[in-house]
Amino acid sequence: MTRTIFEKADAVALVAEVFRDLGYEGASMSSITARTKLSKGSLYHFFPGGKEEMAAEILANIDAWFVTQMFRPLEEDEPRAATARMWEATNAYFRSGRRICLIGAFALDETRDRFASAIRGYFHRWIKALAGALRRAGIAAAEAQALAEETVIGIQGALMLTRALGDDGIFGRTLERLREQMAEKLEGK
Repeated sequence: MTRTIFEKADAVALVAEVFRDLGYEGASMSSITARTKLSKGSLYHFFPGGKEEMAAEILANIDAWFVTQMFRPLEEDEPRAATARMWEATNAYFRSGRRICLIGAFALDETRDRFASAIRGYFHRWIKALAGALRRAGIAAAEAQALAEETVIGIQGALMLTRALGDDGIFGRTLERLREQMAEKLEGK
């Protein structure tokens, strides 16, 4: 039985979950229609460019969420409040480690070449925004950059290991260690 939806955003969310489960290359139009319960006609109505347009829309949707929920606050808000918000948003978005980072997954397969600019932009902006907040909090530029890189690496690695080992606790423990490590650096300033 097909599902009826009226907003493109609803279709984007449904297709994103298929890509999270199967990857870009593994998600055929038949698997997308089967898993979303959307007809091919509905999918082509929302995404006339097919699967590539679906992925581009999903990446843009993810980027928009991160811009409003994490990047802009890190760039504009009081640094300690912004980093605290980043930890909460990260945990919520990745559902305590039960949801993979689709941009990270795209970066690991052949899709990275097709969407290289969006993938690089997401990771660069996260690191830059976090390093900027840390510098505004009084941490030296080189140390802020290194801590921002280590943080994003730690989050992405925890997501991968959580998925690989089927242990949701890894993500929460890693986030807590990274948060504490950052708090120690901020307290010294």
